[in-house]
Amino acid sequence: MADTIFSRIMAREISADIVFEDDDALAFRDIDAKAPTHVLVIPKRHIATVADASHENAAMLGSLLVTAARVASDLGLSEDGYRLVINHGRDGGQTVEHLHIHILGGRPMAWPPG
Repeated sequence: MADTIFSRIMAREISADIVFEDDDALAFRDIDAKAPTHVLVIPKRHIATVADASHENAAMLGSLLVTAARVASDLGLSEDGYRLVINHGRDGGQTVEHLHIHILGGRPMAWPPG
Protein backbone atom coordinates (compact mmCIF):
# COMPACT_ATOMS: atom_id res chain seq x y z
CA MET A 1 0.00 0.00 0.00
CA ALA A 2 1.20 3.49 -0.78
CA ASP A 3 2.22 5.64 2.16
CA THR A 4 -0.38 8.42 2.31
CA ILE A 5 -2.07 10.21 5.17
CA PHE A 6 -5.06 7.94 4.51
CA SER A 7 -3.01 4.75 4.83
CA ARG A 8 -1.64 6.11 8.10
CA ILE A 9 -5.19 6.84 9.33
CA MET A 10 -6.22 3.28 8.40
CA ALA A 11 -3.20 1.95 10.32
CA ARG A 12 -4.22 4.16 13.27
CA GLU A 13 -0.86 5.95 13.14
CA ILE A 14 -2.75 9.24 12.78
CA SER A 15 -5.94 9.86 14.73
CA ALA A 16 -9.16 10.70 12.93
CA ASP A 17 -12.81 11.14 13.85
CA ILE A 18 -14.00 7.89 12.29
CA VAL A 19 -17.75 7.73 11.63
CA PHE A 20 -17.92 4.38 9.78
CA GLU A 21 -15.76 1.36 9.10
CA ASP A 22 -16.25 -2.05 7.55
CA ASP A 23 -13.98 -4.55 5.80
CA ASP A 24 -13.82 -2.46 2.61
CA ALA A 25 -14.11 1.21 3.56
CA LEU A 26 -13.36 3.82 6.18
CA ALA A 27 -15.19 7.13 6.65
CA PHE A 28 -13.89 9.99 8.77
CA ARG A 29 -14.45 13.71 9.22
CA ASP A 30 -12.29 16.01 7.08
CA ILE A 31 -10.01 18.16 9.25
CA ASP A 32 -10.34 21.01 6.72
CA ALA A 33 -14.14 20.96 6.48
CA LYS A 34 -15.77 22.88 3.62
CA ALA A 35 -19.31 22.37 4.97
CA PRO A 36 -20.89 21.81 8.40
CA THR A 37 -20.69 18.09 7.63
CA HIS A 38 -17.64 17.05 5.60
CA VAL A 39 -16.69 13.38 5.65
CA LEU A 40 -14.27 11.42 3.49
CA VAL A 41 -15.05 7.85 2.46
CA ILE A 42 -12.02 5.86 1.35
CA PRO A 43 -11.57 2.33 0.10
CA LYS A 44 -9.24 0.24 2.21
CA ARG A 45 -7.74 -1.05 -1.03
CA HIS A 46 -5.39 1.57 -2.43
CA ILE A 47 -6.28 3.14 -5.76
CA ALA A 48 -4.46 6.42 -6.30
CA THR A 49 -7.03 8.19 -8.48
CA VAL A 50 -10.36 7.49 -10.10
CA ALA A 51 -8.48 7.26 -13.42
CA ASP A 52 -6.45 4.37 -11.99
CA ALA A 53 -9.60 2.32 -11.39
CA SER A 54 -10.33 -0.52 -13.77
CA HIS A 55 -13.31 -2.73 -14.55
CA GLU A 56 -11.91 -5.10 -11.95
CA ASN A 57 -12.62 -2.38 -9.36
CA ALA A 58 -16.24 -1.83 -10.46
CA ALA A 59 -17.86 -3.73 -7.58
CA MET A 60 -15.66 -1.96 -5.04
CA LEU A 61 -16.43 1.45 -6.56
CA GLY A 62 -20.16 0.72 -6.50
CA SER A 63 -19.89 -0.41 -2.89
CA LEU A 64 -18.03 2.80 -2.05
CA LEU A 65 -20.93 4.89 -3.39
CA VAL A 66 -23.45 2.81 -1.43
CA THR A 67 -21.30 3.29 1.67
CA ALA A 68 -21.20 7.05 1.09
CA ALA A 69 -25.01 7.13 0.85
CA ARG A 70 -25.30 5.08 4.04
CA VAL A 71 -22.89 7.35 5.92
CA ALA A 72 -24.75 10.45 4.68
CA SER A 73 -28.02 8.94 5.91
CA ASP A 74 -26.48 7.99 9.26
CA LEU A 75 -25.32 11.61 9.61
CA GLY A 76 -28.85 12.91 8.99
CA LEU A 77 -28.15 14.43 5.58
CA SER A 78 -30.62 12.49 3.41
CA GLU A 79 -33.72 14.63 3.96
CA ASP A 80 -32.21 17.99 3.00
CA GLY A 81 -29.59 16.61 0.61
CA TYR A 82 -25.85 16.46 0.27
CA ARG A 83 -23.11 16.47 -2.34
CA LEU A 84 -20.71 13.66 -3.22
CA VAL A 85 -17.43 14.71 -4.83
CA ILE A 86 -14.49 12.77 -6.26
CA ASN A 87 -11.55 14.98 -7.21
CA HIS A 88 -8.98 13.81 -9.76
CA GLY A 89 -5.49 15.23 -10.13
CA ARG A 90 -3.99 18.53 -9.11
CA ASP A 91 -6.25 20.71 -11.26
CA GLY A 92 -9.26 18.71 -10.05
CA GLY A 93 -8.40 19.48 -6.45
CA GLN A 94 -7.07 16.07 -5.39
CA THR A 95 -4.49 16.53 -2.63
CA VAL A 96 -4.08 12.93 -1.43
CA GLU A 97 -3.20 10.19 -3.91
CA HIS A 98 -5.76 7.73 -2.58
CA LEU A 99 -9.22 7.66 -4.16
CA HIS A 100 -11.82 9.17 -1.83
CA ILE A 101 -15.35 10.49 -1.87
CA HIS A 102 -16.20 13.74 -0.11
CA ILE A 103 -19.63 13.90 1.54
CA LEU A 104 -20.59 17.55 1.98
CA GLY A 105 -23.81 18.59 3.69
CA GLY A 106 -25.51 20.66 6.31
CA ARG A 107 -25.92 23.72 4.08
CA PRO A 108 -27.24 24.50 0.59
CA MET A 109 -24.71 23.75 -2.15
CA ALA A 110 -24.27 26.14 -5.09
CA TRP A 111 -23.62 25.10 -8.66
CA PRO A 112 -21.15 25.43 -10.13
CA PRO A 113 -18.88 25.08 -7.12
CA GLY A 114 -16.20 27.73 -6.48
